[in-house]
Amino acid sequence: MRWIRAIDGGADMRASKDNAGKTLLDVRNLNIAYRGELATVEAVSSLSFDLSPGETLGIVGESGSGKTQTALALMGLLPATASVNGSAVFEAQELLGLPEYRLNALRGNRMAMIFQDPMTALNPHLKVGRQMSRVLEHHQGLSARDAFEAAAGMLDAVRVPDARTRLRQYPHEMSGGMRQRIMIATALLCKPALLLADEPTTALDVTVQAQILAILRELQAELGTAILLITHDMGVVAGNCSRVLVMREGRLRESGSADDVFYRPRDSYTRQLLAAVPRLDAKRSTQLTAMSDADSGATEPLLRVSDLRVAFPADRPRFFARRRQLIAVDGVSLDVRRGETLGIVGESGCGKSTLARAVLQLLDGYSGRVCLLGTELGQLRQHELIAQRQKMQVVFQDPLASLDPRMTVGDIIAEPLQTFEPQMTRAERRASVQRMLARVGLLPEHADRYPHEFSGGQCQRIGIARALIARPELVICDEPVSALDVSVQAQVVNLLIELQQEMGLALVFIAHDLAVVRYISHRVLVLYLGRVAEIADSVSLYESPRHPYTQALIAAVPIPDPQLQRSRQTVLLRGDVPSPLDPPSGCAFRTRCPQADALCAAERPQLRTVGASELACHHA
Repeated sequence: MRWIRAIDGGADMRASKDNAGKTLLDVRNLNIAYRGELATVEAVSSLSFDLSPGETLGIVGESGSGKTQTALALMGLLPATASVNGSAVFEAQELLGLPEYRLNALRGNRMAMIFQDPMTALNPHLKVGRQMSRVLEHHQGLSARDAFEAAAGMLDAVRVPDARTRLRQYPHEMSGGMRQRIMIATALLCKPALLLADEPTTALDVTVQAQILAILRELQAELGTAILLITHDMGVVAGNCSRVLVMREGRLRESGSADDVFYRPRDSYTRQLLAAVPRLDAKRSTQLTAMSDADSGATEPLLRVSDLRVAFPADRPRFFARRRQLIAVDGVSLDVRRGETLGIVGESGCGKSTLARAVLQLLDGYSGRVCLLGTELGQLRQHELIAQRQKMQVVFQDPLASLDPRMTVGDIIAEPLQTFEPQMTRAERRASVQRMLARVGLLPEHADRYPHEFSGGQCQRIGIARALIARPELVICDEPVSALDVSVQAQVVNLLIELQQEMGLALVFIAHDLAVVRYISHRVLVLYLGRVAEIADSVSLYESPRHPYTQALIAAVPIPDPQLQRSRQTVLLRGDVPSPLDPPSGCAFRTRCPQADALCAAERPQLRTVGASELACHHA
């Protein structure tokens, strides 16, 4: 088991002081526009800033604020339809309008970029080693053998285990966190003076995010690289940036030191942005209270899941060979009461969404029991199950992809009524749809529009309206806010809480953002590799986490407070979640746990009560 201690966040501050008076990048009056047939859209307007060697400058703002457009303009990667003017001087050389052959000499060499999605940024047709070697062969003239050795050394530097094996693999054979490390290693091969990091941790779990940021800080201290960090995560900015730019709709709203922006914001938009960020260390203004089963007169929980197990075949049948199975959910039991929100957290691949699909009866072949209001759903015939579906609905992760683009919003929301309330007239359905639109903060006339005419936050409100139109008793929310900006995320979470209190809903809220889960949940269940690691009420779990995995998850969450975040000395997890095709013996977490011993390898821990928690750990 190898763990890493977080690098001192003050290193960037010291670097910026050492390089005071020096300017590596100087951007003045940058303008980016796209000319269309009907109008010209300004993506960035009159943006000016500078960056010193060894400094980290954060650019924050919501989607459409011009953050990524700025980085692409500096790299010369904007499409031909973009009009760019202004000045961007890097190492005494003007970047804007630079010929392609001179840009190619800079890109990947003196300046490099880490893109948001490593899967689309890496070539799926080339092995990782070949992709990395080509950079060194082109910019430094190394032989194929020497380039391969240098690539292996850089993978070791970003803590990729078994680097030489990884070099012979394709990107799709690796996890998201591993692909992100590969992209960072590729960007740093030539020790660039400037690194543009565009949302480098957005798609990653909180534990992997902490690892990646620690690696960037360590390599920055070693190489003296300046970093332009683009993100919407204010906690990441607080712990890593010395200065911050706040952008909105292509314009600079505020700039200053991290302390000034966080503690003394001057612009109203900055204050709104900070207020919308849920903080793990903040106390709730009001204590959430769930409706108990005793209050409702029920003798059983609304939802009861017992020993649920979901496995998928991992290969084709072969003669005299047993088929391997991928165990996605491994013996999970849980209860959800009326009016309660149960949060489910864990890293990618731990089985959160698979658990939700099994509860919703969207999977075949699971074992165990799923009971809704005392009725075992797995024993129902199809027509009986359809009747039960009115009592449980779902809100999906991607708001736009979950809506049929060929249907109007009114038809999308009315569809459950056609299934569950066939006696309603068309006029009654339309009136019901308009009332629900108003309840989720949309206008009645929106019923005649199509999904593509709405923003992501509005599409999520439409999805919520569709889920609630049939007045269910249980709603499962599968990452409902992960694709939304922080301000829109706050609106959607507050809307769910209001609707829950108004309608007496039970919610299962699945997310990887532990701060949001803390805000909305009464109880929290922590999953690891398909197994329950810990379950407790929200206050007890966050204030006194008992399982080592829960402790690691909470410790890895960045707090949007520069002084507090820089002073945290947190021991963080190393490595990724093991493959569910070949899970560890005994305790699934033992390969990453600092307390693991021979008992953990030999015996699987069972859930037991310790204080206010139920947890599966031999030593907690």
